[in-house]
Amino acid sequence: MAETRIQVIDSHTGGEPTRIVIEGGPPLGSASLMDRRKLFRDDFDDLRRAIVDEPRGCDFLIGGLLCEPTDPSCVAGVIFFDTADYLGMCGHGMIGLVITLQHLGRIEQGHHRIETPVGIVPVELHPNNRVTIQNVSSYRVQKDVSVEVPEFGTVVGDIAWGGNWFFLVQDSTGALATDHVDDLLRFTKAIRLALITQGITGDEGAIIDHIELFGSPLDSKNDSRNFVLCPGGEYDRSPCGTGTSAKLACLAADGKLSPGAKWRQESYIGSVFECHYHPDENGDGSGDGVDQIIPTVSGWARVCGETTLILDSDDPFCMGIRQ
Repeated sequence: MAETRIQVIDSHTGGEPTRIVIEGGPPLGSASLMDRRKLFRDDFDDLRRAIVDEPRGCDFLIGGLLCEPTDPSCVAGVIFFDTADYLGMCGHGMIGLVITLQHLGRIEQGHHRIETPVGIVPVELHPNNRVTIQNVSSYRVQKDVSVEVPEFGTVVGDIAWGGNWFFLVQDSTGALATDHVDDLLRFTKAIRLALITQGITGDEGAIIDHIELFGSPLDSKNDSRNFVLCPGGEYDRSPCGTGTSAKLACLAADGKLSPGAKWRQESYIGSVFECHYHPDENGDGSGDGVDQIIPTVSGWARVCGETTLILDSDDPFCMGIRQ
């Protein structure tokens, strides 16, 4: 009986889990992280499924492969993935990664840089398990895009990039304030399918795989509440770092939030990210209404497990259960 052992650290950021592979991951070499991500997808995708799919994982688990960075100024590199595919960036996952690196004794409080396939992310580790990340350049592609959604009619939203592609929709039903998870999942999944069917995409034909509903917060100290459908088919328990970055890009483009002004984003379960942005002076102007912005997102995470995953070749579900 052949066994493979993979060492992981589990954490959660505002309720949303992250699983970081620290040993036993696939041999991807030392090329760029974008190239290593492609190699991971092409040659070792069964390991992705084994790490995050059932029976070891679940639809809302985000995985991350800890890598050696190519940039010597970075303390680590990471490739994020979920049960559906590979991610460019993951805000809550990055916060979880920083707390994991602290747990492993690899970093101390202060400023650090983490390399991802879509760019370098500066981070700051604070006391009490708080982390601030400076996300990748974010921008809105198009405002007020109409999509015909079967059973729901015309839905209007914005297309924006925050490290992943988002379709952002104002909630007018009040469902974000009550326990309507099943209804919200059905609605957001229908939107995503309609976008794909009708050929509505991000830049260069990229699939819009995240749907974000936003509305009024339950806590008056916060500015907005959201519900984010992730590629795996579940909702983000955290306020979603890349989704909040996309939201800030829309607010900036509409002139509704000034550079440096604070924004408190509340998740569907009530956890909060504190955010602001500044203009991206190096942006190429591809945003809608303004050049790209650089979002800053702050939140907390806790390590909740140190685990050895055992991949047994005699197990018929060794490489995950495909739904």
